[in-house]
Amino acid sequence: MITLTSYAVVAMILFSIGVIGVIARRNIFVIYMSIELMLNGINLFLVTFARYHFNIDPQIITIMVISIAAAEAAIFLSVIILLFRSKRSLDTDLFTSLSQGENK
Repeated sequence: MITLTSYAVVAMILFSIGVIGVIARRNIFVIYMSIELMLNGINLFLVTFARYHFNIDPQIITIMVISIAAAEAAIFLSVIILLFRSKRSLDTDLFTSLSQGENK
């Protein structure tokens, strides 16, 4: 039997892996995927407690978060493509300047 604790542990593991990915990695795409993993961990946590308390409100919030994350994914992936075209790399150390005229 799968219990509430099992789902909560999986949600915390997903969120923790996402945090470690954001902190430890330098690739912009990996950082973005880690942020998405953190969002999915939070969504799993919300749905778990919504099911446990027989309340639909956290499930509605989860659906809203998923739809906003889908729109954010399209924008963020287009920004990643533009950054890759300009620097030919996705290493975060290369993106320290906000100036358009600087070609380093």
